[in-house]
Amino acid sequence: MNKNERTFSIVITVYDQAPELKENLPVFLSQEYEPGYEVVVVDETSTDDTSDVLKLLTSEYPHLYTTFLPKPNRLVVRKKMACSIGFKAAKNDWIIITKISKTPKAPDILQAINEVIDNDAELTLGYINKKGILLQSFTDCQDAQYHIRKAERKLKKVREWKRMGYLWGRYDFIVIPKDHAHDILKYYEQKIPSASLFGIRLHILWKNLIGRSSTTQLTIE
Repeated sequence: MNKNERTFSIVITVYDQAPELKENLPVFLSQEYEPGYEVVVVDETSTDDTSDVLKLLTSEYPHLYTTFLPKPNRLVVRKKMACSIGFKAAKNDWIIITKISKTPKAPDILQAINEVIDNDAELTLGYINKKGILLQSFTDCQDAQYHIRKAERKLKKVREWKRMGYLWGRYDFIVIPKDHAHDILKYYEQKIPSASLFGIRLHILWKNLIGRSSTTQLTIE
């Protein structure tokens, strides 16, 4: 695909995050990107004012689409289901999966990503750092499985580390062609024994230290 024709769907899943949505969602919706983009927000059956905030913002921003996750049974992985709904709702050929807390640091972030994204990569991880954004490309989703598995675990210590995010695989967003988006969902539902998590962390650290993955640093002024 010609990069001048590439369009993105930013998919965000939320649960009881009305204050963050009110403050941060307009930042996502204010990107300067000529080919066009949309923001898809999936409400995971929130119990706060999330739905009201989304209704208000939808009336202000035509490129915002909202949907919701019906209350799942206890056997369903909520995040996996919410992401699946977001992927199906996405209209564009490229998807960016992120969190409402990971706001763009400049209005031209999408343009910068578009300029360097690898068409041959099935998955690209994005890390927000002091210089801007570091992009890490993988030839296929399976090659990134350890990163995705680890990041989807509730590892409080890892989440709170502010430094060396890339070395430990603590990514902030995923860029992936829509055709491959559902391929990563199988990693969301995998249960990993606590004893295995340390080994996964070391695997990611070793791989990133020896530079086996393709990386590109985007400097954002």
